[in-house]
Amino acid sequence: MELKDTIQKRHSIRKFSDKKIPASLINEIIELAHLAPSAGNLQSPEFIIIDDLLQKIKLAKVSLNQMFITEAPLNIVVCANLKRISAYGIRGQELYCIQDTAAAVEHILLLAVDNGLGACWIGAFNEFEVSKILELPQHIRPVAIVPIGYPIGKIETTSRIDVKLITHFNKW
Repeated sequence: MELKDTIQKRHSIRKFSDKKIPASLINEIIELAHLAPSAGNLQSPEFIIIDDLLQKIKLAKVSLNQMFITEAPLNIVVCANLKRISAYGIRGQELYCIQDTAAAVEHILLLAVDNGLGACWIGAFNEFEVSKILELPQHIRPVAIVPIGYPIGKIETTSRIDVKLITHFNKW
């Protein structure tokens, strides 16, 4: 699939079949997500694969009860390694780690589409509770949860603001 087609076909998917995703495909997605740009090439993103139903239920509950998390065959929790980005001080830990993980998440979303999968970027969750559930060390910050699987049902498209209203040249 051409990149433009992949971008245009990307939608937030919240309904998944129970079909398993081959481990080789997940490995490929993670390997390619790891190629996302990162501040100073410090590569702060970490990827946690969650396929256990009990873990998914716990994650869904602390994610504003977004129970579709449990329906996806697996979830990728994208985290920032704050130690790895510490060379940039506070700005690295408050901003660059978010930028790094965001780039990796976008790679995951596009790779999902390119491989016939669907995914959804979830940022609405209790970060402290997710850290507890996953028993994360203090220097690992969960930034996004990405349920991923084979989509079922009608894919809903969303409207977009006219690009002319959000594009500014030289000054506001």
